[in-house]
Parts: sequence; C-alpha cells; structure tokens
Amino acid sequence: MAPMLSVTRESWPLASVFRISRGARTASEVIVAEIVDGASIGRGECFPYARYGESLDSVEGQIRSVAGAIARGADREELAALLPAGAARNAVDCALWDLQAKLAGRRVWELAGLAEPGPVTTVYTLGVDTPEVMAGKAAKNRNRPRLKLKMTGDDLDLERVARIHAAAPKAGLVVDANEGWTVAQYLDYAPRLAALGVEMIEQPLPASDDAGLAGIERLIPVCADESCHDAAGLGGLAGKYDLINIKLDKTGGLTEALRLREAALAAGFGIMVGCMIGTSLAMAPAMLVAQGAGVVDLDGPLLLARDRDPGLDYDGSIIAPPSARLWG
Repeated sequence: MAPMLSVTRESWPLASVFRISRGARTASEVIVAEIVDGASIGRGECFPYARYGESLDSVEGQIRSVAGAIARGADREELAALLPAGAARNAVDCALWDLQAKLAGRRVWELAGLAEPGPVTTVYTLGVDTPEVMAGKAAKNRNRPRLKLKMTGDDLDLERVARIHAAAPKAGLVVDANEGWTVAQYLDYAPRLAALGVEMIEQPLPASDDAGLAGIERLIPVCADESCHDAAGLGGLAGKYDLINIKLDKTGGLTEALRLREAALAAGFGIMVGCMIGTSLAMAPAMLVAQGAGVVDLDGPLLLARDRDPGLDYDGSIIAPPSARLWG
C-alpha cells in the first residue's frame, strides 16, 4: 500500500494573551501533516505565518498538493523541489523524517549522522506589554537563566528592559525588536541595553532595509531572523549580523535547517534556534538543530495552556531530548 499523506488543523489555547509588535493571539493555530505507511505513522507540525504570506488555507493547500508525490514515494530531496521553504514543507519534511525513523526502528539523529542529542536550555519569552506588566511577568520568571523580550519600537522599549532587569537581575536578556527599530535607535539603545544585561538583539531593522547594520559598532551581537530563511540567503548577511536564527518553519523543515546550520557555522555566524508558538511536536525536530547553539528559543509549549501528551519534558527552562513516542 502506498504512503498516504493527510492534513489536520489544530487550535491550541495559550496560557495568556501573547503580543508582539504585529498583533496579539490567544491560541496557536497549527497544521499537522501525517504520513501513514502500513502500521507506521510519521508526523510533522507547522505554524503558518502571515508575515511570510502564509495562511492556514494556503499552507494546507500546499501540503495537499504533494500527496500524490508522497504516495509515489517522494523523498525529502524531491519534496524540496516541489515546495518552497516555509511552513508547508516543514510539516511534510519532518513527517518524512519521523516515518523513516519508525520504519527503520532507529532515531532520526542516527539516520542524519548526528551525535545523540542532550538537554538544552531555552529562553522564556515575554510578549510585549506595558513596562509594568512585563516586569511582573519577569519577576515570576526571575529564576530562569535567560528571558527573551518582545519590543515594539515605541518610546517605551528602554523602560521595558530596565524594569525587567530590575525584576529579574540575574537573568540574561535577549531583545527581539521584530523589525521595529531604526539604525539610530540601535545605536542609541545598545550601550544602555548592554548595561542592563542584554546579551543579543534579534532583527532590529526590517529585513527589507537592514543594510544600515553593515559596519556599525557592535556593542551587542545582532541576530538575523526575518532576514535569514535558508542557506541560499546567507551570502547577503555577512557584516550585518553576528548570529542567525534557524526556525524550521522558515527553512522548510529539518533537512534544510541542518544544512543552514552547517553553512552558517562555516561562514562564522553564531547559531540561534527559534520557534513559532507550537506544541512539543514542532519543537522536537528543532532539538537536533539546537545542540550546541548559542541561544535556544524553543519555549512554545511553555506558552500554551496545555501541550501534547506525550510532549517534551521541561524542567524549568531545561528541555530533555524527545522520546520516540513523540517524534523521531
């Protein structure tokens, strides 16, 4: 019997409203691809992201468009020729990895020629809000090793960071500007943010207008998020960024994420591994990319009201590698 690809939409309520500069959400709307081959089922989860022109309808349509190819035995390399980098390819790529592992009776890390993964420590993200509200959330999470702070580009960003640092003085801080700043803001903010424990700034300028980062003084390392999707885009980042944020929903799955990681390291970039807000099924493949990364942002399940069962094991901010029952 030929492998059969199916698509399911799922809605996972968040523990509280989560805001970034582009809007707010109360639930994570994800899509799960399943490939059934005999008694084995491979799964992959993705998060369609409007910033990249994706919707639930468009991503579901993309996944369904390759059902025939999957039934004919298309592998991950063929999939990359059929779908562009993005959420749809991510779900199917990860499902193919999971299915291969189940059929072979081995783990994905073995199939990929990787070392056995160990635990990683994730940041914990604070959605953008008033300085008072963000400081209150920081106080509740003061014992986490590192907090990630969503910013807006308005005149309250410095106050937000100052109050968060006061509420959680021992926590390292990562600031995510979500393309909301200017070069002048970076230059103005950086020395003051460094004094407040900020260790990295993520995507300060719009991806379409980030040339101003080239050659400026680096008081705090700068990470590319929206400016970096896959290995093909690395060439234009030299001199502008110090790290890249690898997200499987951007790369189009684990296959390209591993390629991007290798190419980025060879080019001298530091590695951050990030996520959209999703369940442990979305985080599990990224755990393989996160091994040895300088910054890990795989806290999606911590922001949900509930997670999958089985899910990843979170001990505070420390994530254990996924079990074979979950993925891979």
